[in-house]
Amino acid sequence: MFNLVDLTGKKIVLTGASQGIGRDTAVMLSKLGAKMMLIARNEAKLQETISMLEGEGHKYYLLDINELEKIEACVKNIVDDVGAVDGLVYAAGINNDRPLQLFKPGVVSNVLNVNLCGFIEIIRCLTKKKNFNPGMRIVGISSTSAIKGTKAHVAYSASKAGMDGAVRCLARELSEKGICVNTVAPGMIRTDMYYKYLEGNGGIEGNSNRGLLSRQYLGIGESQDVAAAIAFLLSESSRFITGICLPVDGGLTTN
Repeated sequence: MFNLVDLTGKKIVLTGASQGIGRDTAVMLSKLGAKMMLIARNEAKLQETISMLEGEGHKYYLLDINELEKIEACVKNIVDDVGAVDGLVYAAGINNDRPLQLFKPGVVSNVLNVNLCGFIEIIRCLTKKKNFNPGMRIVGISSTSAIKGTKAHVAYSASKAGMDGAVRCLARELSEKGICVNTVAPGMIRTDMYYKYLEGNGGIEGNSNRGLLSRQYLGIGESQDVAAAIAFLLSESSRFITGICLPVDGGLTTN
């Protein structure tokens, strides 16, 4: 039987593996045969994620992505342990919604460090000679917020727009090494972020949620919907796709 997405034996690094989309993506990739190298800062949650994976050979590494200077050492540890890798999923990300007048430089830099600078730095480290295998695939998790403006969302939206812009440049540069780089842009997905949105906006029957569902007309997505798109972009079937942002948004960005 032909499998469009087969990741058997592929060594995939995944940041932000302790919960949400990152965790569910790790689980799906393991079911497709990948060996997962998971990165997050919470060891208990990483161990929980590891226990959910299928197959053998998975490992985890403790790292706070905000500490950019420690990323290179973490990458070295991974390569020393498992050899050259085949893919990267950058699912680490934070949000810090607040009105403009309450923003301080430290808040902005924290969001940008985790959502954008860490993404660029780990790519720099992983794409050094001998750290990656031919045909490496990189997928970052962006957001529809990169193109849809929302009040009090300045730092988060800017970081995701920056990620998409960086990918267009990285795709050109890394093509010389045979590496494809893309992002996926989820709309509203049934994660903790969605439930926090409901709490602050009148609940599931509130006007805000009804308005969201009128725009995202396929409904609220599941993290597995995003994971499936990521899996495809990591596979050989996506070999002719690079430098793009793939919406996984239930139609939100068609409005």
